[in-house]
Amino acid sequence: MNEYVARIRVRMSAHDAHYGGDLVDGARVLALFGDVATELLIVHDGDEGLFAAYDSVEFLAPVHAGDYIEAEGRITRVGKTSRAISFVARKVIAARYDLGPSAADVLEEPLVVVRASGTCVTPAALQRK
Repeated sequence: MNEYVARIRVRMSAHDAHYGGDLVDGARVLALFGDVATELLIVHDGDEGLFAAYDSVEFLAPVHAGDYIEAEGRITRVGKTSRAISFVARKVIAARYDLGPSAADVLEEPLVVVRASGTCVTPAALQRK
């Protein structure tokens, strides 16, 4: 199986904050997983495919506006049309509003904030690879 890893790194903005304390909605990280899945399917099948379902989602640590999040995914199983994908999102830079309005720290060890697994489908007629 192809060990291709799709990865995206994004700064969470004030626009992403949905709750008090500049807390970012977990759905924002799931949207990053959707982008990662799209890249994986394009590389694997030559088509964007469709996200069918999440099998599991674990929110493990808070994400705040100003944090940098790196989301990655890899295909773990390939069926005729289905592709099982595992995802992980890590905080790599943390906003430090406690120190100043623009302070931030690069984390020595990235912090896992969300883990998930899901299934995507690329219809056979659209698979070009």
